[in-house]
Order: sequence, then C-alpha cells, then structure tokens
Amino acid sequence: MARMHSRKRGVSRATKPAKKTLPSWVKYRAKEVELLIVKYAKEGLTPSGVGIRLRDTYGIPDVKLITKRPITEILADRKLLKDIPEDLMALIRKSIFIRKHLEENKHDEPAKRGLTLTDSKIHRLSKYYKKTGRLPSDWKFDPKRAGFYLE
Repeated sequence: MARMHSRKRGVSRATKPAKKTLPSWVKYRAKEVELLIVKYAKEGLTPSGVGIRLRDTYGIPDVKLITKRPITEILADRKLLKDIPEDLMALIRKSIFIRKHLEENKHDEPAKRGLTLTDSKIHRLSKYYKKTGRLPSDWKFDPKRAGFYLE
C-alpha cells in the first residue's frame, strides 16, 4: 500500500510476528499484567509507552495475547485513558512545532507544505474519532488553542 501523501511504498521495519500463541518464556498472568499497565499509566506513560516498557522490562511481547484485550481497552475500563487519543496528540504536537518554526522562518516553503499535510491528517483522524465516539462530535482542532491540548 502506498503512503498517504507521497505515493511511495512503505519503509521496511520490524513487524509483529504472525504467530498468535503465547511464548513459553512468559510467566505473567493476565491480572498481573493489568496491574502493571495501570501502574505505568498512573506514572504518566502513554499506551504505547506502557507496551514498550512491558516488552523491554518484563519480556511481554504482546499484552493482547495474555489479557485478551488491548492496553487502551484496559485503561478505558479503569478511566485512565486520556481525552484525546495518543496518535492525534502526536500530530497536534507536530503541528505546534511546525508553526513555531514558521514564525521564525517565514519563507520555509517545505515547512508550509508539511504543516498543510499535518493539519490534513489531524482533520482526517479527528473525523474518524468523532465517528467512532472517541471524541465529542463538537470537537474541533483550533491551531490558536493547540498549546492547550498539550497540557
């Protein structure tokens, strides 16, 4: 499948293994993993950060294989999920940094294009999250108030 804005193919990278069985070295039970997820979420880690911490520290390759639920679902049950999803927040943060850069470098045309593409992704993703009920239907991305979202 081609990339969103450049029509190029994707880059090679590590992917999850196709094998959907729990490896023999994993000694953790579902309840223990859920408690670890809650602990790290309360420390301020994002869902992907929690997954990386569990993978690197505890050797848990996939939370969903143990708990039968993804990390975001576990956090949603415990009311620890943020209001704005993590991927949307990353795009908002990127948009803020590009705007700061453009304040100092007004004639940077590639950055202006990058800002346009980033804002398009934000609007497309917010439309999806509104449709699925993850964001309120009246939520709107406002670049002037974007710094408010980061807090």
